[in-house]
Amino acid sequence: MSASTGQLPPLASAAKITLPDLVSHCDFKLRCNRHRKQITRETKWWLFKGGNLNGKKRDAFHGLKAGLLTAMTYPDAAYPQLRVCNDFLTYLFHLDNLSDDMDNRGTRSTADVVLNSLYHPYSYRGSERVGKMTRDYYKRMILTASPGSQQRFIETLDLFFQSVTQQATDRTKGVIPDLESYIALRRDTSDANNLNIPDEVMEHPIILSLGEAANDLVTWSNDIFSYNVEQSKGDTHNMIPVVMNEEGLDLQSAVDFVGNMCRQSIDRFVEDRANLPSWGPEIDKDVAIYVNGLADWIVGSLHWSFESERYFGKTGREVKANRIVNLLPRRA
Repeated sequence: MSASTGQLPPLASAAKITLPDLVSHCDFKLRCNRHRKQITRETKWWLFKGGNLNGKKRDAFHGLKAGLLTAMTYPDAAYPQLRVCNDFLTYLFHLDNLSDDMDNRGTRSTADVVLNSLYHPYSYRGSERVGKMTRDYYKRMILTASPGSQQRFIETLDLFFQSVTQQATDRTKGVIPDLESYIALRRDTSDANNLNIPDEVMEHPIILSLGEAANDLVTWSNDIFSYNVEQSKGDTHNMIPVVMNEEGLDLQSAVDFVGNMCRQSIDRFVEDRANLPSWGPEIDKDVAIYVNGLADWIVGSLHWSFESERYFGKTGREVKANRIVNLLPRRA
């Protein structure tokens, strides 16, 4: 199916939406890493050094609470690993924020800086701050990451920039992607969690399905939670306007539709987890760590979305309790 060109679907008289109760549907145990405060403090220093981010942008990052997301999604990680994870998530949020304010040309320019910094971390000498952050992080990562992990990392960021470049183009032209293409795009830009698990195990249909279910839940629930901010900016790269356009639904019905997709992804994860085959004690141990890590991401991201100020400002806990979101006006 092809994308359609035009304005966002009309909101009619909608002034608010009711969120699906995904927190209650997910009964995985929520845990938080004990190193949260330390890694939060040190990553902020890394991000802010050199006068990077000032005023409202720095306040927004404090409200983001990236360290809490990292601590909730990697509750068992030791301090060094948690710090690297938090730097990476912070770096991704920073790239995402940069891309939100860019047109197609600006996104491509940033992609060139980032990818040159990754392919040539010791020889590329661009002066841009985002390039310096990329090289600093990647030089630390390659000290312990396998060659395969390094390549997958670069491929992931390459896919990320392909996605945001398309998003910038669609935003400019008022294009709403079709549902099938949007789902494929969201799945293509997911991260890899690399453990010492044989390729044939990682490619087993149940393992692939578990990863896909976790990625679907995290990305689609994020689309629900971020919808209000994104609709106010006229951003069409969100599952809700995609579903409105594809299925001919009103706003609340589209929210409910995506909510049901999220519930189904949780249910699929639970069923697949119960049907994991055995590959022997050593491999099974690593597989259990991998699958538990996916579960930590599912439950951690759901709860963090209401603790962060990124989606609901200072009212996150109130929204978590009553699930009512008052819609922001569209920007002129």
